[in-house]
Amino acid sequence: MIVVFDAELWVWDARRGETWTFVSLPQDISEEIREIADGPRRGFGAVRVQVGIGGSKWKTSIFPDSKQGAYVLPVKKAVRKAEGIEEGDRAKVTVELIDL
Repeated sequence: MIVVFDAELWVWDARRGETWTFVSLPQDISEEIREIADGPRRGFGAVRVQVGIGGSKWKTSIFPDSKQGAYVLPVKKAVRKAEGIEEGDRAKVTVELIDL
């Protein structure tokens, strides 16, 4: 499964001092992923993905966020720097599920 969406970067309040930056996947896409990835998952319910933002591509995991009812994707500092994006900016994100 490969999905493409636009999302705003945000900083996790609980770790604001460490600038953990994320984008939230749309709820409808998150529901589809939950159906596909049903069953035992890695720690915290993580799902392995390959991600692209601009010219940057990397492998990571998305995590379910019960508050939002959606998966969240961490965006590394190196990617934010390379793509010239920061909290509050919108980015076009490509996510591909892997290791299912």
